[in-house]
Amino acid sequence: MYAIVEIAGRQYRVEENGHVIVNRLQAEAGSKIELDKVLMIGGDKVKVGAPTVKGAKVSCTVEEHGKGDKVIVFKKKRRKGYKVRNGFRHSLTKLKIESITA
Repeated sequence: MYAIVEIAGRQYRVEENGHVIVNRLQAEAGSKIELDKVLMIGGDKVKVGAPTVKGAKVSCTVEEHGKGDKVIVFKKKRRKGYKVRNGFRHSLTKLKIESITA
């Protein structure tokens, strides 16, 4: 069984006992959260919400917080001697999907 959920404005396909990496959530590591914006539930029988499936929830556990790969931002103006090199890393959260209830 799988589900399409909306987390922080983005849509993710999640499965039971699976992992998903999302943008940083304001929850402590080890805490349990429930996602109620379930857009679709798939498997033997498919349920599509309009816009969400009523009564459906996905329960998950926050495993850890971390950072993604470095993204390099390079700016240059030709013939002016102007070059700037910056980098940043996204803050991410790793979730373990416990169960999907319809």
